[in-house]
Amino acid sequence: MRAWSRAERARGRRIGFVPTMGYLHEGHLRLVDRAKELADRVVLSIFVNPLQFGPKEDFSTYPRDLARDRQLAEARGVDCLFVPDASEMYPGGGEPVARVTAGAMGDTLEGAARPGHFSGVLTVVAKLFHLVAPDVAVFGRKDFQQAMLVQRMVRDLDFPVAIDVAPTVRELDGLALSSRNTYLTPDQRRSALALSRALRAVEQTWRGGEAEPAALERRGLEILRTPGVEPEYLALVDEDLRSVTRATPRTVAVVAARVGATRLIDNVVLGDGVAADPTVRP
Repeated sequence: MRAWSRAERARGRRIGFVPTMGYLHEGHLRLVDRAKELADRVVLSIFVNPLQFGPKEDFSTYPRDLARDRQLAEARGVDCLFVPDASEMYPGGGEPVARVTAGAMGDTLEGAARPGHFSGVLTVVAKLFHLVAPDVAVFGRKDFQQAMLVQRMVRDLDFPVAIDVAPTVRELDGLALSSRNTYLTPDQRRSALALSRALRAVEQTWRGGEAEPAALERRGLEILRTPGVEPEYLALVDEDLRSVTRATPRTVAVVAARVGATRLIDNVVLGDGVAADPTVRP
C-alpha cells in the first residue's frame, strides 16, 4: 500500500481515500464519487475493525461480501482496493499497545452508548492514514460524531490530510443508507423510517420558529416513539457534540434507536433542509 502511494505521489498525483468496513452500498459509492472530484487517484479500504465493536455487538455477523464489493468498487472507478486482514493491522493479535483516545467529544451520545467504540475507530483510522498516506479522506455525515472526531484527531495530531464530510445518502422514503439495514425485516424497515421522520419533524418545527432545544427534542421523540422502535437518544448539539442552549442553522439533531435487534443512527443539520427530506437524494 505504501509503495503504491509513493509511486502515485512521485507522478504528482493527489490521493483520495474512502475508509469502509465493506458491504458497500450507494452511500459508500457516493463517497468514492466525491473523492474522485477531490483527487487524481482513489483508494478504498475494506476492514471490519474488531477494535470498535463491543463484546455484545455484531462483529462476527457484520455483513461481508468481498467479491461483490470488489465489483462495485471497480465499476465506480476506484483505483486501489486495500483489504488488510486483522493480523496485518494488529500484529501479534489482541489489544494494541497504543490507542488513540477520543476524549470528552467521544464520551457522549454514541460514545456513552458504546464505551470504547470511538477509541477503536480513531485508532484504525490513524493507522489507515499512515498506510495509505492520502491527501484527502472522505467520510459520510450519517456517522456525524465519527466524522467530527476524525476531524479533531487530524487537527490535534497534525495529520497532513484534509477531511471532507459528504452528505448522507437516503432511500427515496428517507431511510439513511447503512450496511446494517440488511438486518431489517420488511416490517422493521418500515418502522425504521421513524428516525428520519423524527428528524424531519424537528427541522420543520425549528423552521416554524421554535428554537428551544427541549421543545424540539420532545417533538422529535413524539414521532420516534412508534411501535417496533426503541429510542436511545434524540439530541441537539453543535459540531463539538455539546448540547446547545438555542437551535440555530448550524445545530445538528442526532438520533439513535433500536429497531428489533438492529441499532440505527441518523442526523440532520437544521439549516441544510436536505438530509431529512425524503424527496432529495444528495
